[in-house]
Amino acid sequence: MRIGITCQSSTGGSGILATELGMALGKRGHEVHFVTTETPVRLTRFQENVYNHSVDMITYPLFRLPPYSLALASRISEVAEEFNIQVWHAHYAIPNAVAAQLGRDMLPKEKRFSLVTTLHGTDITLVGSHPSFYRATRYGMESSDAVTSVSNWLSEETEREFHLTRPVRTIYNFVDSERFKPRPANRAALAKDDEKIVMHISNFRPVKRVTDVVRAFRKMLEQVNARLIMLGDGPERIGAMGVARQLGITERITCLGNVENVEALLPAADLIFQPSEHESFGLVPLEAMACEVPVLVTASGGITEVVEQGVTGYLCEVGDIDAMARCGVEILSNPDRAREMGRHGREHAIRRFSPELIVSEYEALYEGLLTSREHQPDRS
Repeated sequence: MRIGITCQSSTGGSGILATELGMALGKRGHEVHFVTTETPVRLTRFQENVYNHSVDMITYPLFRLPPYSLALASRISEVAEEFNIQVWHAHYAIPNAVAAQLGRDMLPKEKRFSLVTTLHGTDITLVGSHPSFYRATRYGMESSDAVTSVSNWLSEETEREFHLTRPVRTIYNFVDSERFKPRPANRAALAKDDEKIVMHISNFRPVKRVTDVVRAFRKMLEQVNARLIMLGDGPERIGAMGVARQLGITERITCLGNVENVEALLPAADLIFQPSEHESFGLVPLEAMACEVPVLVTASGGITEVVEQGVTGYLCEVGDIDAMARCGVEILSNPDRAREMGRHGREHAIRRFSPELIVSEYEALYEGLLTSREHQPDRS
Protein backbone atom coordinates (compact mmCIF):
# COMPACT_ATOMS: atom_id res chain seq x y z
CA MET A 1 0.00 0.00 0.00
CA ARG A 2 0.95 3.64 -0.46
CA ILE A 3 0.23 5.48 2.77
CA GLY A 4 0.45 9.15 3.75
CA ILE A 5 0.85 10.27 7.37
CA THR A 6 0.44 13.68 8.96
CA CYS A 7 1.39 14.18 12.60
CA GLN A 8 2.87 16.61 15.09
CA SER A 9 6.67 16.72 14.94
CA SER A 10 7.13 17.21 18.68
CA THR A 11 8.12 14.76 21.40
CA GLY A 12 4.48 14.14 22.37
CA GLY A 13 2.92 10.69 22.21
CA SER A 14 0.91 11.37 19.05
CA GLY A 15 3.98 12.22 16.99
CA ILE A 16 5.95 9.32 18.41
CA LEU A 17 3.20 6.78 17.71
CA ALA A 18 2.66 8.09 14.18
CA THR A 19 6.37 7.95 13.43
CA GLU A 20 6.83 4.48 14.88
CA LEU A 21 3.79 3.28 12.93
CA GLY A 22 5.13 4.72 9.69
CA MET A 23 8.52 3.09 10.20
CA ALA A 24 6.91 -0.25 11.07
CA LEU A 25 4.75 -0.08 7.94
CA GLY A 26 7.85 0.71 5.88
CA LYS A 27 9.59 -2.39 7.24
CA ARG A 28 6.58 -4.42 6.12
CA GLY A 29 7.08 -3.22 2.55
CA HIS A 30 4.53 -0.40 2.39
CA GLU A 31 5.48 2.95 0.89
CA VAL A 32 5.03 5.64 3.55
CA HIS A 33 5.08 9.42 3.01
CA PHE A 34 5.09 11.83 5.96
CA VAL A 35 4.00 15.45 5.54
CA THR A 36 5.07 17.58 8.51
CA THR A 37 6.48 21.00 9.37
CA GLU A 38 9.70 19.46 10.68
CA THR A 39 11.24 16.01 10.62
CA PRO A 40 9.53 13.94 13.36
CA VAL A 41 11.80 13.35 16.36
CA ARG A 42 12.08 9.61 15.75
CA LEU A 43 12.50 9.86 11.99
CA THR A 44 16.06 11.13 11.97
CA ARG A 45 17.66 8.26 10.08
CA PHE A 46 17.12 6.92 6.60
CA GLN A 47 14.78 3.96 6.36
CA GLU A 48 13.79 2.17 3.21
CA ASN A 49 10.24 2.91 2.00
CA VAL A 50 9.81 5.90 4.33
CA TYR A 51 9.91 9.50 3.06
CA ASN A 52 9.37 12.89 4.67
CA HIS A 53 7.99 15.98 2.91
CA SER A 54 8.10 19.36 4.62
CA VAL A 55 5.40 22.01 4.58
CA ASP A 56 6.73 25.30 3.26
CA MET A 57 5.45 28.35 5.10
CA ILE A 58 5.56 31.98 4.00
CA THR A 59 5.21 35.24 5.86
CA TYR A 60 3.18 38.03 4.35
CA PRO A 61 2.11 41.35 5.92
CA LEU A 62 -1.55 40.65 5.16
CA PHE A 63 -1.60 37.65 7.53
CA ARG A 64 -1.22 38.24 11.24
CA LEU A 65 -0.56 34.49 11.55
CA PRO A 66 0.73 32.24 8.73
CA PRO A 67 -2.15 30.11 7.30
CA TYR A 68 -0.49 26.81 8.26
CA SER A 69 -3.57 24.63 7.77
CA LEU A 70 -3.94 25.74 4.15
CA ALA A 71 -0.26 25.15 3.43
CA LEU A 72 -0.57 21.70 5.02
CA ALA A 73 -3.64 20.85 2.94
CA SER A 74 -1.89 21.95 -0.26
CA ARG A 75 1.19 19.86 0.53
CA ILE A 76 -0.92 16.80 1.35
CA SER A 77 -2.71 17.17 -1.97
CA GLU A 78 0.57 17.53 -3.87
CA VAL A 79 2.18 14.50 -2.25
CA ALA A 80 -0.96 12.40 -2.61
CA GLU A 81 -1.21 13.14 -6.32
CA GLU A 82 2.49 12.70 -7.07
CA PHE A 83 2.82 9.37 -5.27
CA ASN A 84 -0.70 7.97 -5.82
CA ILE A 85 -1.42 7.71 -2.11
CA GLN A 86 -4.18 5.22 -1.32
CA VAL A 87 -4.69 5.87 2.40
CA TRP A 88 -3.95 9.05 4.32
CA HIS A 89 -3.59 8.69 8.08
CA ALA A 90 -4.07 11.91 10.05
CA HIS A 91 -2.94 11.86 13.66
CA TYR A 92 -4.83 14.56 15.58
CA ALA A 93 -8.23 15.77 14.47
CA ILE A 94 -7.26 19.40 13.93
CA PRO A 95 -5.64 20.67 11.95
CA ASN A 96 -4.41 17.39 10.48
CA ALA A 97 -7.66 15.58 9.68
CA VAL A 98 -9.38 18.73 8.42
CA ALA A 99 -6.34 19.63 6.31
CA ALA A 100 -6.26 16.10 4.87
CA GLN A 101 -9.95 16.35 4.00
CA LEU A 102 -9.35 19.66 2.23
CA GLY A 103 -6.30 18.24 0.47
CA ARG A 104 -8.37 15.28 -0.71
CA ASP A 105 -11.06 17.59 -2.07
CA MET A 106 -8.42 19.34 -4.19
CA LEU A 107 -7.67 16.10 -6.04
CA PRO A 108 -9.43 14.64 -9.09
CA LYS A 109 -11.96 12.01 -8.04
CA GLU A 110 -9.84 9.13 -9.29
CA LYS A 111 -6.91 10.30 -7.16
CA ARG A 112 -8.74 10.71 -3.85
CA PHE A 113 -7.47 8.64 -0.94
CA SER A 114 -9.25 7.01 1.97
CA LEU A 115 -8.84 9.02 5.15
CA VAL A 116 -8.16 7.58 8.61
CA THR A 117 -8.10 9.88 11.63
CA THR A 118 -6.51 8.77 14.90
CA LEU A 119 -7.36 10.70 18.06
CA HIS A 120 -4.71 11.02 20.74
CA GLY A 121 -6.40 12.92 23.54
CA THR A 122 -6.01 16.68 23.82
CA ASP A 123 -7.30 17.06 20.27
CA ILE A 124 -10.62 15.92 21.76
CA THR A 125 -10.55 16.65 25.49
CA LEU A 126 -8.98 20.10 25.33
CA VAL A 127 -8.65 21.68 21.88
CA GLY A 128 -11.42 19.93 20.00
CA SER A 129 -14.08 20.47 22.64
CA HIS A 130 -13.42 24.22 22.75
CA PRO A 131 -16.24 26.20 21.09
CA SER A 132 -13.75 27.74 18.64
CA PHE A 133 -12.87 24.34 17.21
CA TYR A 134 -15.79 22.05 18.03
CA ARG A 135 -17.45 22.16 14.60
CA ALA A 136 -14.17 21.80 12.73
CA THR A 137 -13.15 18.85 14.91
CA ARG A 138 -16.47 17.10 14.42
CA TYR A 139 -16.32 17.78 10.69
CA GLY A 140 -12.85 16.28 10.48
CA MET A 141 -14.02 13.09 12.15
CA GLU A 142 -17.29 12.78 10.24
CA SER A 143 -15.47 13.35 6.93
CA SER A 144 -13.01 10.56 7.66
CA ASP A 145 -13.55 7.05 6.36
CA ALA A 146 -12.53 5.65 9.74
CA VAL A 147 -11.84 7.17 13.15
CA THR A 148 -9.67 5.44 15.73
CA SER A 149 -8.45 6.36 19.18
CA VAL A 150 -5.68 5.06 21.40
CA SER A 151 -7.86 3.83 24.28
CA ASN A 152 -11.38 2.75 25.10
CA TRP A 153 -11.63 5.70 27.47
CA LEU A 154 -10.88 8.16 24.67
CA SER A 155 -13.26 6.41 22.29
CA GLU A 156 -16.07 6.74 24.83
CA GLU A 157 -15.20 10.38 25.60
CA THR A 158 -15.25 11.21 21.89
CA GLU A 159 -18.59 9.55 21.21
CA ARG A 160 -20.11 11.21 24.27
CA GLU A 161 -18.77 14.68 23.46
CA PHE A 162 -19.29 14.76 19.68
CA HIS A 163 -22.28 12.47 19.06
CA LEU A 164 -20.71 10.98 15.93
CA THR A 165 -22.74 9.04 13.39
CA ARG A 166 -20.01 6.37 13.24
CA PRO A 167 -18.33 4.42 16.06
CA VAL A 168 -14.77 5.20 17.10
CA ARG A 169 -12.54 2.15 16.93
CA THR A 170 -9.90 1.63 19.63
CA ILE A 171 -6.43 0.67 18.44
CA TYR A 172 -3.87 0.91 21.21
CA ASN A 173 -0.41 2.40 20.94
CA PHE A 174 2.45 -0.07 20.77
CA VAL A 175 6.04 -0.39 21.94
CA ASP A 176 9.07 -1.85 20.20
CA SER A 177 10.31 -4.32 22.82
CA GLU A 178 13.63 -4.71 21.03
CA ARG A 179 14.33 -1.00 21.27
CA PHE A 180 12.85 -0.60 24.75
CA LYS A 181 14.28 -3.41 26.84
CA PRO A 182 16.38 -3.98 29.96
CA ARG A 183 20.00 -3.15 29.23
CA PRO A 184 23.11 -2.00 31.07
CA ALA A 185 22.77 1.70 31.79
CA ASN A 186 25.32 4.29 32.83
CA ARG A 187 23.72 5.13 36.15
CA ALA A 188 26.88 6.87 37.30
CA ALA A 189 26.26 9.61 34.72
CA LEU A 190 22.84 10.31 36.24
CA ALA A 191 23.13 9.76 40.00
CA LYS A 192 25.42 8.77 42.84
CA ASP A 193 25.90 5.09 43.59
CA ASP A 194 23.68 5.22 46.68
CA GLU A 195 20.86 7.21 45.06
CA LYS A 196 17.69 5.68 43.64
CA ILE A 197 16.60 7.22 40.33
CA VAL A 198 13.06 8.56 39.94
CA MET A 199 12.43 9.64 36.35
CA HIS A 200 9.75 11.84 34.78
CA ILE A 201 9.38 12.29 31.02
CA SER A 202 6.92 14.71 29.42
CA ASN A 203 6.37 17.86 27.40
CA PHE A 204 5.81 19.76 30.67
CA ARG A 205 2.33 21.00 29.82
CA PRO A 206 -0.12 21.79 32.66
CA VAL A 207 -1.94 18.47 32.18
CA LYS A 208 1.26 16.66 33.20
CA ARG A 209 1.12 18.20 36.72
CA VAL A 210 4.89 18.46 36.97
CA THR A 211 4.75 20.29 40.30
CA ASP A 212 3.10 17.16 41.73
CA VAL A 213 6.21 15.26 40.65
CA VAL A 214 8.38 17.63 42.69
CA ARG A 215 6.12 17.70 45.75
CA ALA A 216 5.74 13.91 45.91
CA PHE A 217 9.46 13.44 45.33
CA ARG A 218 10.17 15.73 48.30
CA LYS A 219 8.12 13.41 50.51
CA MET A 220 9.89 10.33 49.11
CA LEU A 221 13.22 11.87 50.15
CA GLU A 222 12.13 11.68 53.78
CA GLN A 223 12.54 7.89 53.60
CA VAL A 224 14.65 7.16 50.51
CA ASN A 225 17.92 8.58 49.19
CA ALA A 226 17.01 9.41 45.59
CA ARG A 227 17.52 11.72 42.63
CA LEU A 228 14.82 13.03 40.28
CA ILE A 229 15.78 12.98 36.61
CA MET A 230 13.46 15.05 34.41
CA LEU A 231 13.46 14.55 30.64
CA GLY A 232 11.70 16.90 28.23
CA ASP A 233 10.86 20.57 28.27
CA GLY A 234 7.86 22.85 28.18
CA PRO A 235 5.97 25.69 29.85
CA GLU A 236 5.71 24.10 33.32
CA ARG A 237 9.39 23.31 33.82
CA ILE A 238 10.27 26.73 35.26
CA GLY A 239 7.35 26.58 37.70
CA ALA A 240 8.32 23.08 38.80
CA MET A 241 11.87 24.18 39.52
CA GLY A 242 10.48 27.16 41.41
CA VAL A 243 8.61 24.74 43.68
CA ALA A 244 11.81 22.71 44.05
CA ARG A 245 13.63 25.84 45.25
CA GLN A 246 10.89 26.55 47.77
CA LEU A 247 11.18 23.00 49.07
CA GLY A 248 14.97 23.16 49.15
CA ILE A 249 15.60 20.16 46.87
CA THR A 250 17.01 21.66 43.67
CA GLU A 251 20.31 19.88 44.24
CA ARG A 252 18.45 16.54 44.11
CA ILE A 253 16.93 17.23 40.68
CA THR A 254 18.58 17.00 37.26
CA CYS A 255 16.85 18.39 34.14
CA LEU A 256 18.18 16.88 30.92
CA GLY A 257 15.84 18.58 28.44
CA ASN A 258 14.72 16.79 25.29
CA VAL A 259 16.61 13.56 24.73
CA GLU A 260 16.34 11.60 21.50
CA ASN A 261 17.55 8.19 22.72
CA VAL A 262 15.18 7.81 25.65
CA GLU A 263 15.55 4.03 25.46
CA ALA A 264 19.15 4.38 26.66
CA LEU A 265 18.09 6.22 29.83
CA LEU A 266 14.88 4.47 30.82
CA PRO A 267 16.58 1.25 32.02
CA ALA A 268 18.61 3.31 34.51
CA ALA A 269 15.45 4.35 36.36
CA ASP A 270 14.18 2.66 39.50
CA LEU A 271 10.78 4.29 39.05
CA ILE A 272 8.97 6.18 36.29
CA PHE A 273 6.64 8.80 37.77
CA GLN A 274 3.84 10.32 35.60
CA PRO A 275 1.12 11.98 37.78
CA SER A 276 -0.88 13.50 34.89
CA GLU A 277 -4.33 15.03 35.16
CA HIS A 278 -5.26 12.31 32.69
CA GLU A 279 -3.55 10.33 29.97
CA SER A 280 -5.41 9.13 26.91
CA PHE A 281 -3.03 6.20 26.75
CA GLY A 282 0.34 6.58 28.47
CA LEU A 283 3.18 5.83 26.06
CA VAL A 284 5.97 6.69 28.50
CA PRO A 285 4.75 4.21 31.14
CA LEU A 286 4.42 1.54 28.44
CA GLU A 287 7.98 2.12 27.25
CA ALA A 288 9.16 1.99 30.86
CA MET A 289 7.34 -1.29 31.43
CA ALA A 290 9.05 -2.74 28.37
CA CYS A 291 12.35 -1.80 30.04
CA GLU A 292 11.26 -3.64 33.22
CA VAL A 293 10.90 -0.39 35.19
CA PRO A 294 7.95 -0.07 37.64
CA VAL A 295 5.63 2.88 37.04
CA LEU A 296 3.70 5.27 39.27
CA VAL A 297 0.80 6.99 37.50
CA THR A 298 -2.62 8.49 38.16
CA ALA A 299 -5.82 6.47 37.76
CA SER A 300 -7.35 8.80 35.21
CA GLY A 301 -8.09 8.20 31.54
CA GLY A 302 -6.73 5.49 29.29
CA ILE A 303 -3.66 4.84 31.43
CA THR A 304 -5.80 2.46 33.49
CA GLU A 305 -5.93 0.24 30.38
CA VAL A 306 -2.12 0.10 30.28
CA VAL A 307 -0.92 -0.21 33.88
CA GLU A 308 -2.08 -3.11 36.05
CA GLN A 309 -2.59 -1.90 39.61
CA GLY A 310 -0.15 -3.55 41.99
CA VAL A 311 1.23 -5.76 39.24
CA THR A 312 3.18 -3.52 36.84
CA GLY A 313 3.03 -0.40 39.01
CA TYR A 314 0.66 1.74 41.06
CA LEU A 315 -2.25 4.01 40.15
CA CYS A 316 -3.09 6.86 42.53
CA GLU A 317 -5.80 9.48 42.50
CA VAL A 318 -4.99 12.74 40.75
CA GLY A 319 -3.33 15.17 43.15
CA ASP A 320 -2.97 12.69 46.03
CA ILE A 321 0.63 13.58 46.84
CA ASP A 322 0.73 11.52 50.03
CA ALA A 323 -0.42 8.33 48.28
CA MET A 324 2.04 8.88 45.45
CA ALA A 325 4.88 9.32 47.91
CA ARG A 326 3.91 6.15 49.82
CA CYS A 327 3.74 4.08 46.64
CA GLY A 328 7.00 5.52 45.40
CA VAL A 329 8.76 4.68 48.65
CA GLU A 330 7.37 1.14 48.58
CA ILE A 331 8.87 0.53 45.15
CA LEU A 332 12.17 2.29 45.82
CA SER A 333 12.78 0.60 49.17
CA ASN A 334 11.85 -2.93 48.09
CA PRO A 335 14.18 -4.13 45.28
CA ASP A 336 12.60 -7.59 45.08
CA ARG A 337 9.13 -6.12 44.69
CA ALA A 338 10.42 -3.66 42.09
CA ARG A 339 12.06 -6.42 40.06
CA GLU A 340 8.85 -8.44 40.14
CA MET A 341 6.82 -5.48 38.93
CA GLY A 342 9.35 -4.82 36.22
CA ARG A 343 9.24 -8.41 34.99
CA HIS A 344 5.44 -8.39 34.91
CA GLY A 345 5.51 -5.03 33.14
CA ARG A 346 7.63 -6.29 30.26
CA GLU A 347 5.54 -9.44 29.91
CA HIS A 348 2.37 -7.32 29.83
CA ALA A 349 3.82 -4.89 27.27
CA ILE A 350 4.85 -7.68 24.92
CA ARG A 351 1.61 -9.61 25.31
CA ARG A 352 -0.82 -6.72 24.72
CA PHE A 353 1.05 -3.90 23.00
CA SER A 354 3.49 -5.44 20.53
CA PRO A 355 3.98 -3.96 17.03
CA GLU A 356 3.05 -7.33 15.55
CA LEU A 357 -0.43 -7.03 17.04
CA ILE A 358 -1.11 -3.31 16.69
CA VAL A 359 0.43 -2.61 13.27
CA SER A 360 -1.51 -5.57 11.91
CA GLU A 361 -4.72 -3.94 13.16
CA TYR A 362 -3.91 -0.78 11.22
CA GLU A 363 -3.03 -2.79 8.12
CA ALA A 364 -6.36 -4.61 8.32
CA LEU A 365 -8.17 -1.27 8.69
CA TYR A 366 -6.44 0.19 5.63
CA GLU A 367 -7.09 -2.90 3.55
CA GLY A 368 -10.74 -2.92 4.55
CA LEU A 369 -11.15 0.69 3.45
CA LEU A 370 -9.50 0.02 0.10
CA THR A 371 -11.66 -3.04 -0.48
CA SER A 372 -14.77 -1.01 0.32
CA ARG A 373 -13.59 1.76 -1.97
CA GLU A 374 -13.24 -0.65 -4.89
CA HIS A 375 -16.99 -1.15 -4.69
CA GLN A 376 -17.61 2.62 -4.71
CA PRO A 377 -15.54 3.87 -7.67
CA ASP A 378 -17.59 7.02 -8.18
CA ARG A 379 -17.34 8.24 -4.60
CA SER A 380 -16.48 11.95 -4.37
